[in-house]
Amino acid sequence: MKKTFGLLKGAAATALLAATVLSAPMAQAADKTLAVTAIVEHPALDAVHKGIVDELATLGYEQGKNLTVEHQTAQGDIPTTVTIAGKFVGSSPDVIVGISTPSAQAIIAKAPKDQAVVFSAVTDPVAAKLVSNLEKPGDNVTGVSDMSPIKKHLEMVRSIMPDAKKIGVLYNPGEANSISLIDMIEKEAPGLGFEVVKAGANNSGAVLASARSLVGKADAIYVPTDNTIVSAFEAVVKVGIDGKIPVFAGDTDSVKRGAAAALGFNYYALGRQTGQTVAKIFEGANPGDIPVEFPSILELFVNPASAEKMGLTIPESVIASAKEVIQ
Repeated sequence: MKKTFGLLKGAAATALLAATVLSAPMAQAADKTLAVTAIVEHPALDAVHKGIVDELATLGYEQGKNLTVEHQTAQGDIPTTVTIAGKFVGSSPDVIVGISTPSAQAIIAKAPKDQAVVFSAVTDPVAAKLVSNLEKPGDNVTGVSDMSPIKKHLEMVRSIMPDAKKIGVLYNPGEANSISLIDMIEKEAPGLGFEVVKAGANNSGAVLASARSLVGKADAIYVPTDNTIVSAFEAVVKVGIDGKIPVFAGDTDSVKRGAAAALGFNYYALGRQTGQTVAKIFEGANPGDIPVEFPSILELFVNPASAEKMGLTIPESVIASAKEVIQ
């Protein structure tokens, strides 16, 4: 059942609540509906979805009992995000969650002001025009951002490759979050002695060719939290191994898939944080009154074996400081 925010106050709200309680069974009053969509399937975004469902179960909203969850991905296709958004808005769930910038944008474009929307794993909610104020989002939208600490990422690459001069960056020029990340990378890179070499890929099928275009032009490849590139990460790793160019990532899940190292958030924890926000709305909070949140803990993951295949030996001091070493 969709909420109407801020329209009923005082005695009117009390009367409506009393009438609802009297007319509906108590078990039914606890039932909630949740719709979740993501731009594409890949480990980081899948972990967000799992974290949401697990956290809601911990808080008393268990899928199949008092919680109904519908989940769809757009398989990297922007028009499909619009179709999914229209379907979800039409079904009027208690909350719609958009994982990734394109999915969240599609939902907000379709949703009426009385439909609660929560975004997750969105890099720059303000630049993406999801909210105008992080502390007071207003209206019917709030969420959890995965804004990357770009300077710390580049510092990580520098600590592992002190002599590197050129860093290749793969990104989708059609995604707002990717443009924000590129702007940040180009701002921070010179201060750390890097020249940025960009390579764009508009879809997952173009990632391999874009990665190959960096061979001979970059000393290292950095993959930010770009959904298109991450969805085809194995193609980037192949180029890294074949071309002896170390590949670094902005999300730790990519280290298990072959990145030499990554300093990032735990996306499962990000999902659980998102689940807490959804629960607040289930319990009556107005989304617009809930500040946008950010993850606070960074973890270093390293994959020495994959790094060796790319011609890189990760210093023992870096390995010793890692949260997880992938063997």
